[in-house]
Amino acid sequence: MTELKKGYVQIYTGNGKGKTTAAVGLAVRAAGNEYNVYMVQFLKGSSTGELKSAEKLAPYFNIFRFEKKRGFFWTLNDEEKAELKLEIQKAYDFCCTVLKERKCDILIMDEVMGALHNNLITEEQLLQLIDLKPENMELILTGRNVPSEIAAKADLITEMKDIKHYFDIGVPAREGIEY
Repeated sequence: MTELKKGYVQIYTGNGKGKTTAAVGLAVRAAGNEYNVYMVQFLKGSSTGELKSAEKLAPYFNIFRFEKKRGFFWTLNDEEKAELKLEIQKAYDFCCTVLKERKCDILIMDEVMGALHNNLITEEQLLQLIDLKPENMELILTGRNVPSEIAAKADLITEMKDIKHYFDIGVPAREGIEY
């Protein structure tokens, strides 16, 4: 089993396509080198290709979800939002435990910035979580609109920038390509 000597905090952000895809690409590479990767997905309840891929890369790549399937955040009523917030808190607590107990080599918190911007977790919580990262563990955060204090704690930030996108001409998300 390979072990990281030094782990960093990486952030994949921006309005462009590819944040989750970049994180999954890193996970596939790491799993191929026998690193243990956990990906916790926030605000994602439907079936996606990465779930199927992770099954094939087990035990090295595991995806965890804590939310039940429901619509987009902006379509939820207050009761559904409260329920979602509890589920997000369980996911956050799981991530804290993973870091404290170093249960993997690489922890990916996919779309955690979306959870932050929808007030499902706080910036303070995310800053505290980053501080829990062991020296020999990688932490990857994805999502748009990274607050400056969180950005300051990162070692690497990659911004995905929309230059041209077929969504703009009405092409819907495609299975195997966007999800």
